[in-house]
Amino acid sequence: MPDPDLSVVVTLLNEQDSVEELYRRTVAALDGKPFELVFVDDGSSDGTWAAVERLHETDERVRGVRFKRNFGQHPAMHAGLSRARGDIVVTMDGDLQNQPEDIPRLLGAVEAGADVASGRRAARNDSWGRTLPSRLINGMLRRFTGVSISDFGCAFNAYRRSAFEPMLPAIGKQKFTKALVLSGGASVVEVDVGHAARTGSSRYSPLRLTRLALHVLAGFWPQPIQWIGVALGVLCTGLATALGAYGVWYWIDHSDFPGPLLGGVAVLFVLGIQGFILALVGEYLGRIQREVEGRPLYTIDQELN
Repeated sequence: MPDPDLSVVVTLLNEQDSVEELYRRTVAALDGKPFELVFVDDGSSDGTWAAVERLHETDERVRGVRFKRNFGQHPAMHAGLSRARGDIVVTMDGDLQNQPEDIPRLLGAVEAGADVASGRRAARNDSWGRTLPSRLINGMLRRFTGVSISDFGCAFNAYRRSAFEPMLPAIGKQKFTKALVLSGGASVVEVDVGHAARTGSSRYSPLRLTRLALHVLAGFWPQPIQWIGVALGVLCTGLATALGAYGVWYWIDHSDFPGPLLGGVAVLFVLGIQGFILALVGEYLGRIQREVEGRPLYTIDQELN
């Protein structure tokens, strides 16, 4: 089978009830287009992989990757993107909240010249417990990446290969593929997509969403420990200098240097030094982290080509 023009990457976790319907709807939506469908099973414990195998046996356009255990959606996304062969790659979840009928609209935006067609869930069928943290995370990502789109968390997107390929070494280690790709300067157009109600419970609990927010800080806020340390050092050193100058003026005017003021100057000066040391430690930790993150993102149990 020659390389297709389009790859559709679908991440799966315990989606045995939706795999075949998603396949049928995707094939119908892309009628007449050469494409491949890459399913990535993120360690499902139900019959998801068996469903993928059945589809592969009847349609050579269907490929599959099965992890040995659950590694998470973002490593699964990396596995799919790194195996996709199309010049344009569409990514989506396998729970049918993303509607395959919207794929042609995403493709149209990329074919019109954009590097990325960013799905925007115009009418989200999620509870406030999902949408409120999502708004917070979107705001943080807009601030730290400098990219003004409204829905970084939507996994339903279309990418030119030239846009995501340079970021492949980092995709999976960072939890926001779209933010990573766009932070590299890729052009983007937002496309409104449907968002169906999910069957079953969401895998994103409030605790997990909180962890995602912390990941955004660590992954996209450039050198947070250094920033905090430098800010603390500058603030405390500045206050110590100001109080010291006031103390010198007071001593000249009154021939006496107040003891409490001297103690405050000393404490602030020490805190300032600690802030700069914290910034230096943060720099070292950042370098160590980048060097030691050599473990595999995932291990593969089976692969269908």
